[in-house]
Amino acid sequence: MSPKVFSSTVLEADFGDEDHNSDNVLQELWPLGEIDPKKARFPCCIVWTPLPVVSWLAPYIGHVGICQEDGAVLDFAGSNLVSVNNFAYGSVARYIQLDRKKVYMIPKIFFQPFVLQKPSYMVVRHIFIKSFQVEEFFLIILLFSHGQCCFPANLSAHVCKRSYNHTEVGTAISWDDALQSGLRHFQHKFYNLFTCNCHSFVSNCLNRLAYDGSVEWNVLNIAVLVWLHGQWVDKMSVVRSFFPFLTVTCIGILMAGWSFLIGMAAFSSLLIGWFVLTVCCFKGVVC
Repeated sequence: MSPKVFSSTVLEADFGDEDHNSDNVLQELWPLGEIDPKKARFPCCIVWTPLPVVSWLAPYIGHVGICQEDGAVLDFAGSNLVSVNNFAYGSVARYIQLDRKKVYMIPKIFFQPFVLQKPSYMVVRHIFIKSFQVEEFFLIILLFSHGQCCFPANLSAHVCKRSYNHTEVGTAISWDDALQSGLRHFQHKFYNLFTCNCHSFVSNCLNRLAYDGSVEWNVLNIAVLVWLHGQWVDKMSVVRSFFPFLTVTCIGILMAGWSFLIGMAAFSSLLIGWFVLTVCCFKGVVC
């Protein structure tokens, strides 16, 4: 069947309806598989597992990764190393499945640096019907007056002063595309627990997706997201996450008394304080 071309009037009227139906089209064309901990498959999830030694002293600290649409785990496991489907430090203990519908929103913060004056758009849509499946292709051209920021088909031709940011965040064409871009970027990074760690990799991927309309993901809100909304895989995951901490705490109290708890509290305060300070006050220290 030949492509059906709509007039500009119909396109503008129909453009609003597309937002309402896009979620259903997404699920029909790209269905996610089931979460299967036995096969280590967690489609579109952020996953977490405790770290040796560090989690024994601070159980809220662990190793995180982000999963592709097929459920394979990607994690920044060491300098110049992003593991694929080989989660470092053990099996997944905690996970949170993210909503792919939230990656297609254009974040408001994306446009804040620019003064937009009466933007106009043209949408060209072709619908092909084959085997009772509908595939929709969109080309959205934003035209701004007075040479304001625009998004050409080829981002290398972008002339905005902040074009380097646009090639990093909010420009992924799919979930897996963002993860692969993050993977290539972190394959040239040196791992450091305090400045460039696994949380940095996950936040970088979410920023590329502009997930939930934000490009301000960082190590802190990734950790909070996992701990407030994450689910335990099973009861044994809870045991192996907290049993070493309780054991070390009991032994420490027996050997050093209550001063051991004061030392652990000081350690946690310094660790949390470092990340709060670097994320909120000294941006750029933690990647």
